[in-house]
Amino acid sequence: MEKTKKLKLFIGLSYLLIVGLFLYFFFSKFNISEVTSYDFLRDNRFYFIELKNSNIFLISIIFLVLTILWVFPFLGFGSPVALIGGFIFGKWIGTLVVVLGLSIGATFVYIFGNYFLKEIIREKFLNKFQNLEKKFKQSEFIYLLIYRFVGGIPWQLSCLLPTLFNVKVINFFFATLIGIIPQIFLAVSIGSGFEKIIEQNSKVPEITDIIFSPDIYIPITAFFIFILITIFLRKFFYSK
Repeated sequence: MEKTKKLKLFIGLSYLLIVGLFLYFFFSKFNISEVTSYDFLRDNRFYFIELKNSNIFLISIIFLVLTILWVFPFLGFGSPVALIGGFIFGKWIGTLVVVLGLSIGATFVYIFGNYFLKEIIREKFLNKFQNLEKKFKQSEFIYLLIYRFVGGIPWQLSCLLPTLFNVKVINFFFATLIGIIPQIFLAVSIGSGFEKIIEQNSKVPEITDIIFSPDIYIPITAFFIFILITIFLRKFFYSK
């Protein structure tokens, strides 16, 4: 028990240190008003687009690595990365890079949890999710795939819970890779839509212009439909 407490303290302090250093270096270059301004987005759009066009392969690799780091060790979730990926790369390349990066990062989180946090996770969550154990034993990959598709659990925790069922790393990776494609594609499409709106407007557009733009309302509508579908499916998947 004492070792567990020390491990939790070490992980927590390490995480706070890494995030603190990142925020310090980021905000030493930019302040909040700059980051949230329309001019910042518009001006940096040109920068990122030119950078991407100059060497799309290199920029894709850099973004992939940063996405992996965002998930592990920063324990970030997918939506911000998906929006930025769509903004920079567009729908198709953005989806490919973000899905791959999130899947690799999530797999690192799973491996880390399997080695260092397994007992803690079992103690906290085994009773709550014990009904899933039989399902995973029946067909590990298929149920992992469904588990990733329906979601309903915070991203970081969803990467750790499969440690309860001793799933294979390769099954975890490919189930994550395939299972998160629908929601990531929709989020990336929204980011791509914002990029097009900024391209077409030198000044801040009206909120109605943004909402009723096909590049925005179509993926947002599809995203809400997707959420409703997954909520319906969760009732069956997580039921005993």
